[in-house]
This record gives sequence, structure tokens and C-alpha cells, in this order.
Amino acid sequence: MLVLAAACGNGSGKTGKKDAADQPMIDSPPLIDAPPLIGCTPVNGTNVKLRQIGRVSGGAMLATSPPNDGRLFVVEQGGRIRIFENETLKTTPFLDVTGVPNFAAGGEQGLLGLAFHPNYANNRQFYVFYTTSNANVVAKYTQSATDPNVADAASAEVLLSIPDFASNHNGGMMEFGSDGYLYIGTGDGGGGGDPMRTGQNPNALLGKMLRIDVNNPAAGKPYGIPADNPFAAGGGAPEVFMLGLRNPWRWSFDRATGDMWIADVGQGAIEELTVVKANEQAGKNLGWSKYEGNACYATNYTPCVDAENNANGFTGPQATRTHGQGWLAIIGGQVYRGQCFPDLVGTYFFTDNTLHPLQTGKLEANGSVTTVNLPAPSGGWPASPASIHADARGELFLTNTAGFVYQIEAGP
Repeated sequence: MLVLAAACGNGSGKTGKKDAADQPMIDSPPLIDAPPLIGCTPVNGTNVKLRQIGRVSGGAMLATSPPNDGRLFVVEQGGRIRIFENETLKTTPFLDVTGVPNFAAGGEQGLLGLAFHPNYANNRQFYVFYTTSNANVVAKYTQSATDPNVADAASAEVLLSIPDFASNHNGGMMEFGSDGYLYIGTGDGGGGGDPMRTGQNPNALLGKMLRIDVNNPAAGKPYGIPADNPFAAGGGAPEVFMLGLRNPWRWSFDRATGDMWIADVGQGAIEELTVVKANEQAGKNLGWSKYEGNACYATNYTPCVDAENNANGFTGPQATRTHGQGWLAIIGGQVYRGQCFPDLVGTYFFTDNTLHPLQTGKLEANGSVTTVNLPAPSGGWPASPASIHADARGELFLTNTAGFVYQIEAGP
């Protein structure tokens, strides 16, 4: 069961220029026979509700889809990826990684992320993020050439294996940007209070947003480094794109603008939501562990002189929630860009793993974020949410650690 620890103690140590061939081929027929996208009759209104579409085994960490694909792929923390087609769960898993060496699940470990290549319909490639007993791993797989509902387990290729010293704070969310690069959110490595000071260390791959070029391997690695990565020419790990993250458990791009919405789980006091605009992301430093939210986290770095994060190049969150308010582990979140509920377009949805309210956010012209706490239905919102993410159409789905998958809908 996923536990997104916020106020952590010491934590237990871990046990247990792109290639044209990889670009979208608009005039070429797909190599896989994927179900087409299903349309909908638009419904006006902003009265938000959840509709349960199914359940998987164990924690449901993420629901997502390949581009232009009508299926919904759900990541189980225990190590499998399941497929819903027409809201019916297929019996055979798409992928099972439980047999990879030293795979570790439970607590905050397990299969945590999934991202499909933008040209998946032609190259059948996708990427997963999972934990082992001593590392966080990003691996590439290829879908079977004969069965679109099964991956080729033998196609596994590890791209990154990041040594990790504790079982918590693993991040795991991945998405492709509109630039075709793969973005990977990593936690600070765990324990409590960033004991290894990874957040502010540009040479560490933990506590970061990474960006790699999966289409053009270079320098003996199974991936390349985008030339405009902040440390591509030196001064830090070339994979690093943004710094100062604690546990960006779920983050996402706004598909219409390219803005990045990052929900970063706090330490002992503050949960934070930061929106970084599309043209301002490279090299941003969100402050951890010099700052927690807008506040100094002075046990690690002194002096901490600016509680509003306007000094020293740090970028502070636009919205925060405190543990005193009952929030313990913020769960993002994505901006709605679907067509079924037009009055929701441009609205960001997020929640908390413990308090589990459903809230919305709107990015204002001045860069601030206005949030609204949605009224709960008679039975309350589902407990222990783990993710809110979009399918190929831009429709949003909420998952929780009990394995339930819900669609976010609206009406009059």
C-alpha cells in the first residue's frame, strides 16, 4: 500500500535534433491495431462528480494512455500494468515487472510511472519507472508486434538506474514534453529532511526534474542529452533540468500551454503546488531543502533570509497547504483539456493522499493560482488518492491506493 510520507523520520534503508525515424508519421498507417478514440456528447456544467469505472489489484498509481489510443492503462504499484478497453478490464496484464532483479514494492516503492513514446503507434515504445532494493530505475519496453494488449517483456532496456539510499521519496512520474524529450521527476532519496542534501546538489539525480533524449543515444549512454539542458556543458549532471524538489510524486504538463504543474510532497509542515511556465523551466530551483514551501528550512542551510523565495534564484509555490489543515501528501493533478465537459477546460485538479478533498486550481494572468475546494458528494471523496491524470482524449481519471479508478465528470 502506498504511503506518501510527509513528516518523515530517518526512514528505513532500502531492502528488499531528433531522429526522423522516431518522429510522428502522420501519413503512415500505425503498426498496431489500437482501439480508436471514443467521442462523447459534451455536457455543460461545473458540478463535479466521480464515476467509478473499475478496480485493479492493489494500489492504482496512475491511469494514462498512448497518444490517439482509446484504451486506458493503469499502473499497479505491485508491478503490473493493466488495460481497460471500453471500461472493461482485460484479464491479462499488459506488462509485469515483478520478475526484474531486486524489484521492490510496498510503502512508497513499486511500479510508479509510465510514459508512452509520442510515436508509440509506429515504434511501440514505452517507458516505466520502478524501484529496486537499492535504486530507482527507468526502463524502456516495446509492445508486442502481434498483440497490442501485451508488451514484449524481453525487450526491456534500462536507461537509468539511480542509486538510492532509502525506501521513501522516489517520485516516479514521467511525461514526454512537446519537444519530444522524456521528463522524469525524482524524489530526494528519502529519509527525513534531505539527509544527503541531494535537492540542492546539481550533480545528484535525486531531488530533480530530469530531461533526456530517448531518440538519440550518445556518449555511450542509451539516451542523449538535450543541448539546452542547464548542465549539458558542465557544472552539474547533464540530465538535470530543474532542481530543489523533495518528492514530486505527481506532476504534469498542461497539454495546451506546456506549463508544468508540480505537486511536491512536503516534509513536516507544508505541501506545495508550483506552476512553471513553458518558457521558464530550464534551470528552475524550487528550493528544497533550503525551503519547504515558502518557509525557510533552516536546519539544512543557513542563513535562510527570504521567506518569500524571491532571493537566491529560488522559485516558490503559488499554492500551499499545511499539515495543520490536515494535508499530509499532496496529489497532483492535471489541467483538464478534454471535450466531454467544456466548462472544465483549463481547470487543474488536485487532492491529498490523507485528507483527500478534491480541489481545483486556475492559473491567473499575473501568475498566481486561484484554488477552490469542491463540495464533497454525500459519501465523500474516495480515500487515499494516488493520482489524477488524463487519457489520450484529455479526460481525467483519479486512482487510489485501494485500486479503484474513477473518471472525473461534471454536469449542471
